[in-house]
Amino acid sequence: MATNNGPNHLHGGLLGFDKKLWRATVVEIGPDPFLRLQLTSPDGDEGYPGTLQTQVDYTLNHRDELRMDYRATTDRPTHVNLTNHAYFNLTGDPNRTILDHEMTINADSFIPVDETLIPTGEVASLNDSPLDFRTTKTIGRDIDVEKRQIKYGGGYDHCWVVKRNADAPDLQLAATAHDPTSRRTLEVWTTEPGIQFYTGNFLDGTLSGKSGITYQKRTGFCLESEHYPDSPNQPHFPSTLLEPGETYQSATVYRFSVK
Repeated sequence: MATNNGPNHLHGGLLGFDKKLWRATVVEIGPDPFLRLQLTSPDGDEGYPGTLQTQVDYTLNHRDELRMDYRATTDRPTHVNLTNHAYFNLTGDPNRTILDHEMTINADSFIPVDETLIPTGEVASLNDSPLDFRTTKTIGRDIDVEKRQIKYGGGYDHCWVVKRNADAPDLQLAATAHDPTSRRTLEVWTTEPGIQFYTGNFLDGTLSGKSGITYQKRTGFCLESEHYPDSPNQPHFPSTLLEPGETYQSATVYRFSVK
């Protein structure tokens, strides 16, 4: 596999699924039509074994929710860990940072990383840590503290272990972001065991979007539902291995409101 991020393999390789051309179909079943994207990843694609049949359904419903349902099957054992890497700035102004956003993450522990941002294999408590978002705080409050985990990523770029309620449905509230100026609120609900919170530390103005706007450092954040990074090399992490005859399934909901 390609070492495309220092000594590491990141985001599926040189030509990950975010750079592939997916087949798109509008499916009109039930009250909420959805967009279905499908991709066949052939055996050996980016070094991964097995032909992987992948499907993602995007549903935008009348409850101000964007739901993503992932599904995949394989004909050889392979590792699968799909997520969404959208950037959010709830102010609506791409020139403003996200440091004043208020963040809550439903987690008692996180996955520490080394200097290359790869998990060390530990699962660490959030007690007395600047990564503790169990009580709501602004993103910027502790983002520059002189702590090793913060310095490694130039801010937040870690996986939090979602605290699950055994009596709750499969979807669990993982994180809530709120912008006090616009009053926009984003909740992330997921079936996944982890959520990666990334604060755009490596945005440097080289990426441009609509109307030629360039994205500067910390002008967007990501909340990526996932299995823990580096799970194939950490046998005590929840497994990402998909076997023939099994079906990979995952769901995540971005729920929007004004408060």
